[in-house]
Amino acid sequence: MSTRTVIRGGLVVTASDEIHADVLIEDGRVAALAASGTTAAEAWTAEKVIDATGKYVIPGGVDVHTHMELPFGGTFASDTFETGTRAAAWGGTTTIVDFAVQSVGRSLRDGLDAWHAKAEGNCAIDYGFHMIVSDVNQDTLKEMDLLVEEGVTSFKQFMAYPGVFYSDDGQILRAMQRSAENGGLIMMHAENGIAIDVLVEQALARGETDPRYHGEVRKALLEAEATHRAIKLAQVAGAPLYVVHVSAMEAVAELARARDEGLNVFGETCPQYLFLSTDNLAEPDFEGSKYVCSTPLRPKEHQAKLWQGLRTNDLQVVSTDHCPFCFVGQKELGRGDFSKIPNGLPGVENRMDLLHQAVVDGHISRRRWIEIACATPARMFGMYPKKGTIAPGADADVVIYDPHAEQIVSADTHHMNVDYSAYEGKRLTGRVETVLSRGELVITEREYTGRAGHGVYTPRSTCQYLN
Repeated sequence: MSTRTVIRGGLVVTASDEIHADVLIEDGRVAALAASGTTAAEAWTAEKVIDATGKYVIPGGVDVHTHMELPFGGTFASDTFETGTRAAAWGGTTTIVDFAVQSVGRSLRDGLDAWHAKAEGNCAIDYGFHMIVSDVNQDTLKEMDLLVEEGVTSFKQFMAYPGVFYSDDGQILRAMQRSAENGGLIMMHAENGIAIDVLVEQALARGETDPRYHGEVRKALLEAEATHRAIKLAQVAGAPLYVVHVSAMEAVAELARARDEGLNVFGETCPQYLFLSTDNLAEPDFEGSKYVCSTPLRPKEHQAKLWQGLRTNDLQVVSTDHCPFCFVGQKELGRGDFSKIPNGLPGVENRMDLLHQAVVDGHISRRRWIEIACATPARMFGMYPKKGTIAPGADADVVIYDPHAEQIVSADTHHMNVDYSAYEGKRLTGRVETVLSRGELVITEREYTGRAGHGVYTPRSTCQYLN
């Protein structure tokens, strides 16, 4: 049975165009666009007609950095694939790429299989996986080739967290050399974890135990140094590099310099670095623990440089690094020792709205909003134009967005499985009204009409910014 839906009267906004157009959806894909009011558009008939007059019609968001059910610091991220993808849909995101974890001593395949088992049948929206490589050896390197062939085309390494995820420069170089051959993309958590651990030990010895010290020991210079080192290792290996959750202006400068030299180096930042700061980490009564994430929040003056990087394309993607831990019982594990606070913030539901607020505030244009939140992440990780745009043949992942609706962000009204909001009380202009995933209504006029198991695993091709 063929199913048809028409979205009428909205302003279709993609990374490249803004046009008042009707959108015809057939069998889960975008079939055609036609200027609103034209004979061609008026001739379309469909079982379902959605009136988008006065609204934006935008591609579903693509969040390429989430951690559902991630084990960390003796606990687990509080969102499951079911709760996390439902919350993502509420926020206008229709595709996530989550991180499967290789445990030290185990194979990549074991880690990937474990994440498939967590996600399968539970997701409200489509999903893919990156692979965290914690143990580089000859077997792992061979497995990387196999994973690329089956659509897991990106591998994350950590210069931080010694004893957990950490890779030394030799292991990083070997993985980069392999990715240069197999077309994979190395994603780097760039912080000098060895030096940070020294500073953590020294701070705790001085009795500096509050959450704000998390930001003070994870120094911006150590993010910049690691970013520089990752770039040079990638240059030696002849491999592309994608640096995740860039928070420091000094790290942005390293990326800009590399890109000016013509290197295939890319950078991502996250809403927390654009809207929050060390002022939040310093909140009294252990409230600052809610804002502990790595890389850490920085002083406010870094925000202007991050916005600038997004405008100049020295930063190309905004993802969430969604990794929620409840304040009660999870963040509280670090009372009296900031180093034991689980690292991570909730945000998968807030990203599209926060970035729309950035449009309202004049930081970025409407099309740049869609570019950094939908189109570029899809291209970067081999999903475009299936995801990230509204064009004939694309999956019908479409959001009807009300640019005039006002909302106040709060844990009382969000849908993430976490007991606080990192943006509690923040007033935003703009809100998701209706969300379609592959043509199926997941959010219908601010009601959840989706289901666990609608979302399917999405294999990916290699990075589309490389020759």
